[in-house]
Amino acid sequence: MKTGTVHDITLYSKELGEERQLLIYLPQNYSPLYKYSILIASDGKDFFQLGRIPRVVDGLLEEGEIENVIVVGVPYKSVRERHEIYHPSGERTNAYMRFLAHELVPYLDENYPTYQVGNGRALIGDSLAATISFMTAAKYPNIFGKSILMSPYVDQRILEIARQTDPKAFSVYHIIGLKEDEVKMTTGEVTDFLQPNRELNKIFKERGFDYFYDEFNGNHSWKFWQPDLKRVMKMKFGI
Repeated sequence: MKTGTVHDITLYSKELGEERQLLIYLPQNYSPLYKYSILIASDGKDFFQLGRIPRVVDGLLEEGEIENVIVVGVPYKSVRERHEIYHPSGERTNAYMRFLAHELVPYLDENYPTYQVGNGRALIGDSLAATISFMTAAKYPNIFGKSILMSPYVDQRILEIARQTDPKAFSVYHIIGLKEDEVKMTTGEVTDFLQPNRELNKIFKERGFDYFYDEFNGNHSWKFWQPDLKRVMKMKFGI
């Protein structure tokens, strides 16, 4: 199988006041002569290492099942920082969303042959990274046309955002595990992810979003998210 390349670079963020690491996957057929869709993954290192997303994309491109796509992973620096920038009430959540929309996207559009339209950009995440991916798409629907949520953390603020967001603004892919009723958080507390996600699903459906929802027979882990990435890519970037 032909394989793409992963470039490890840094981008200074004025919004966050620091350098941010980026993992940028370019397909084997990459050329400035082509146009590419963009998939931006918070929890970026996890998507590249545990999710093995470059290998998933390599295979689907070789089989001619998906369009040309560049995958951009944005890793977090520590568990504490992950909460600060991904959680709905995080201290730097708004700054991180501005970084994605106002710094990362312009950088990608300037340096790669992207479509430069909302429908050509997707945000993906797992758990809290899914939460921030949804919040960012809701805040900047003209910039991000697709939101992919793998077992997101859902609280009342997220439910309220879903109620207030224009259902025509962007499409949503949403999965949750049947065994995610007792998820151990990094704080040590145990939280029910399943019921709040079912509430979120109800809102998305009632409001008429362009929406896919599935409940898988598993728990809150990459053991179950990783195999789903093939379906994600085919549904969101399929030819």
